[in-house]
Amino acid sequence: MENFMELNLLWQQIRNTSLLEWVAVSFGVTEVLLARKNSVLLYPAGIIGILCSSFLLINAKLYAETLLHGYYLVMSIYGWAMWKNRTSSGASKISRSSPKDQKITWSIALGGWVLLYIALRFFTDSDVPVIDAFVSSTAWAGMWLLAKRKLENWIWLNISNLVAIPLLYHKQLILVSFLTLFLFIVAIFGYLDWKKELEKKHEGYKAI
Repeated sequence: MENFMELNLLWQQIRNTSLLEWVAVSFGVTEVLLARKNSVLLYPAGIIGILCSSFLLINAKLYAETLLHGYYLVMSIYGWAMWKNRTSSGASKISRSSPKDQKITWSIALGGWVLLYIALRFFTDSDVPVIDAFVSSTAWAGMWLLAKRKLENWIWLNISNLVAIPLLYHKQLILVSFLTLFLFIVAIFGYLDWKKELEKKHEGYKAI
């Protein structure tokens, strides 16, 4: 009986999904699939998805979430520029995180977690501030690594996804939780594809 009610709720969510929301979700999925293929086109797709999602969030009066999307928009523009930059300061090729990159990543994740927790705990009516803050802060770290074209971006994004799936399900956002599960699976293959490409590059250097 409970499973039937959940399926019915999922079907109702699908029926009530607006065209703009479908566009936002479609471009969000496209972004991850293009990222897996190591295509710079992930950024224009992501920007369209972010802008569509922002309109939905503003309409729902979720202003804090809108600000988070503002961060994703900035990082998408930054990442697009970095991926197109062919100089040594750019990110034209996949690479692993350096010790400096790892320190910055952990700073973003832990610092963001604390700041978001404080904001959610004392300035909103969130009933899951610790977990909600964790999901966003680890996603922030992953987005920064993606902009730098670092292999480890997939690990951080999937840490975020792994926690987000049960959180979204708990909040009765069943359709979104299934979408996040799909993104989690794609990210696993994204990590494997990027790792394989990185290993091919290293083998090429050895051959030279």
